[in-house]
Amino acid sequence: MTGPLAGVRIVELAGLGPVPMCAMVLADLGADVIRIERPTRSQIVPDDFSGAGDGANPWDVLSRSRERISVDLRTPDGVALIQELASSADVMLEGYRPGVVERLGVGPDELLALNSRLIYGRMTGWGRGGPRSDSAGHDLNYLAVAGVLAHIGREDQPPSPPLNLVADFGGGAMFLVTGVLAALVERSVSGQGQVVDAAMVDGAALLMGSLYGAWASGFWSKDRGTNLLDSGAPFYDCYECADGGWISVGAIEPAFYAAFLDGLELDSADLSDQHDQAGWAELRQRFTSVIATKTRDQWVEVFADRDACVAPVLTMGEAPHDPHAVARSSFVTLEGVPQPAPAPRFSRSVVPDPAVARDIGDPHSTLGRWGIPADRIATLVESGIVGG
Repeated sequence: MTGPLAGVRIVELAGLGPVPMCAMVLADLGADVIRIERPTRSQIVPDDFSGAGDGANPWDVLSRSRERISVDLRTPDGVALIQELASSADVMLEGYRPGVVERLGVGPDELLALNSRLIYGRMTGWGRGGPRSDSAGHDLNYLAVAGVLAHIGREDQPPSPPLNLVADFGGGAMFLVTGVLAALVERSVSGQGQVVDAAMVDGAALLMGSLYGAWASGFWSKDRGTNLLDSGAPFYDCYECADGGWISVGAIEPAFYAAFLDGLELDSADLSDQHDQAGWAELRQRFTSVIATKTRDQWVEVFADRDACVAPVLTMGEAPHDPHAVARSSFVTLEGVPQPAPAPRFSRSVVPDPAVARDIGDPHSTLGRWGIPADRIATLVESGIVGG
């Protein structure tokens, strides 16, 4: 095994969204992750797209680079198996509602008593305490309460959902990754494991840290779509081109703004001052009119040699083929499915190539590698507690 996390062993209790993303990132970096599925798991990917043959499911990007078995945690033997796996693991990951794993018998108290060096990573939406902790929620709800969603969108329009990137993956998965890695570093000093409690609502709020400062200083207005970075400023927005494509413009600094105007063949003397908000509507109209005269790729050519913070708006079908992405090998293709490559990069550690996601595998091979005796595996399989 290679990668900076080679030798780190992780047990992942399967879930949706943030925990699989966290496990994928850690597996991409070389950790040995075993994913524990429920015996009958719901599938988001339709049956027609369940695999590309040989049990492969390249469309399930978040499940790549790790082995999977199913375990019935409603049985004492299933619980005992998870406890045994956790006894030799470095990290446990779970994303159930508060109290669920405790009722099953695989909560942090039980597992840390068996393995005092275990890092127990927990992911919830609302956190493990507070009046909303037992309530259901999704990315949008956590953003709403964290003070994020109210500030995303255009003027005089409703708040706009930013996909499920900000709470699920930014505020959730990546902060759980951060917590797990920090706890592993601390364990190298103390020799002790601990619980990492990551909540999407907390992480989403922390991502807004600089804007909370701007709000407190009076720089940021509560009026959505009127500020510097929320589509209010005409020099920080997206514009439609002649062919229906779009370009993104982030020409904030004076040098970049000057290069942007030069590319549009506009003279600053004929325009309102860049930061005079009273003139922003006029600037937007001028930019819109000029940009609509050329196609997206023509504008890409115009700005190729100008440092103006202008870039094409690419779809997921286009991004892997962009020359910059190709030069950096930013995407990989697994069994015909382009997907983001592991990140970040390292100067010495060789990050392994990601492996395509596969359905539940052979429990004899997977559990045997984790030191479970062959006769016990056979009994668990024959009884239906473990599936493959």
